[in-house]
Amino acid sequence: SAQDLLVFETESLPKPDSVFVFLPETYSTSSDIRYPTLYLLHGWSGNYLYWNEIIDCQTYANDYQMIIVCPDGLYNSWYINSPVIENCQYANFFFQELVPKIFQNYHADSNNVFITGLSMGGHGALYLFAQKPGIFRSAGSISGTFDLKLVPSGLGIAQKLGMAKNRKIETLYDEYSVIGNIDKIKLANKPIIFSCGVSDQYYEVNDVFGKLCKENQIEATFIADPGEHNALYWRKAIKYHFIFFSDLVQ
Repeated sequence: SAQDLLVFETESLPKPDSVFVFLPETYSTSSDIRYPTLYLLHGWSGNYLYWNEIIDCQTYANDYQMIIVCPDGLYNSWYINSPVIENCQYANFFFQELVPKIFQNYHADSNNVFITGLSMGGHGALYLFAQKPGIFRSAGSISGTFDLKLVPSGLGIAQKLGMAKNRKIETLYDEYSVIGNIDKIKLANKPIIFSCGVSDQYYEVNDVFGKLCKENQIEATFIADPGEHNALYWRKAIKYHFIFFSDLVQ
């Protein structure tokens, strides 16, 4: 098998994080070949197994000659550092522990690191990209919830953000939203891709984000096509992200 399971015991998260890693069938520890790496983030209520349940990650790793990394977003971490919950610091875990471990354990090409995800993970991918764009060659999102103020109650974001330092709730949500990080994405000066079905509840905010990208002269590919907020659409959309990232490999 060309698949590994890594389990991280970390103080940054409330419980261990499992990470599924898929290696191309041509991968060899005795070779000096470095492979592009793609981080795939799942959506709300999912786990590290989800992407491989809706697509065959091993086939994608083989076809695109990429290392595919599927971390666990712990149901509703939103892939952020919570300002109010000390052991919910997902961004710290991602940048300080996960990424270094992948470079340590595998022949990952540091010039070709990509990230994308679906729904909560779509937001998380572009949010993490905005925080440290130097790590990534590009980033993407599928059905991303780009404005956290639009997230329905009960999905955990209110608990993760709280009312830190008595800031206004709108200001706090903007700080952690992809749309609120548009200036950082512009400064990154790197191409991005995002997709959303026109029948998705988050289509309108994706459309708004697309217009913001155009206004800020961000090199963004926005794919708006038939589809809803479901696995049928995500299974279709991810193909275009692999093609997009593969074309950027240097």
